[in-house]
Amino acid sequence: MPTTKIWKSTVPQNLEKVWDFFSRPENLNEITPDDMKFQFLTDTKGKKMYEGMIIRYNVSPLPLMKFNWVTEITKIREKEYFVDEQRIGPYKMWHHEHHFRKIDENTTEMTDILTYDVGKGILGPILDRLFIGKKVDGIFDFRETTISKYFK
Repeated sequence: MPTTKIWKSTVPQNLEKVWDFFSRPENLNEITPDDMKFQFLTDTKGKKMYEGMIIRYNVSPLPLMKFNWVTEITKIREKEYFVDEQRIGPYKMWHHEHHFRKIDENTTEMTDILTYDVGKGILGPILDRLFIGKKVDGIFDFRETTISKYFK
């Protein structure tokens, strides 16, 4: 059964700079908690995302657990939104929408809409309630804290 979560945050920076940061996949490492041991397998250095872009990386959400994760950038509307979807990875389904809205010259609102399904039959919803959902929330909490420091 899919789970949908929504996070909103206000970034004290203009839309152009916020979009520039988030449209470069290499910056994903900057906003991912260290304990995830995020490691790019695709060279993203200096590259802007584009529709159809495939990004490969490893993540370790727990000690001794390592997952190959492959995502595709499926939709982009410049300075408005982009969507990434899991192609290979730990979830049965992962669909992540990143929305950006100019509030004023120095403020941008970001909205993340994440729909995911952990699968795993009858254990999936239990794992999601007990662990996975909390881990996902923690990643986005870390991201919001990191972004507010980065864009001071």
